Amino acid sequence: MDKKTLYDEFGHLEFEIKGILSRLSDMKVAVDSLTEQNVNLEIENKHLRARLMELESLSMEEPDEKQELSKSRLNLEKIYEEGFHVCNVCYGSRRENDEECAFCLDVIYGERK
Repeated sequence: MDKKTLYDEFGHLEFEIKGILSRLSDMKVAVDSLTEQNVNLEIENKHLRARLMELESLSMEEPDEKQELSKSRLNLEKIYEEGFHVCNVCYGSRRENDEECAFCLDVIYGERK
């Protein structure tokens, strides 16, 4: 191999190595960014799980009254909240100024058999 060919080969090899080094540097920056993002997501996930457990423990301490209602009573409650009577006295008529009706409330929340 003559000197010129050898020198050209070194130049070509140097160019390829610089290209590989540049790609490695770009990949390192991308990995650093992804690692930082992953750590942030893990921390956020940890906080969200803690908050979820806190909310679950609170909901177990104070059972929601609506959860105890039957499906039919939940439907009556929804109709009542939309502004209509559900009692047998005024059934279907609109409640004036959304005033509460003791008869309706008794139908919805009264004794459960």
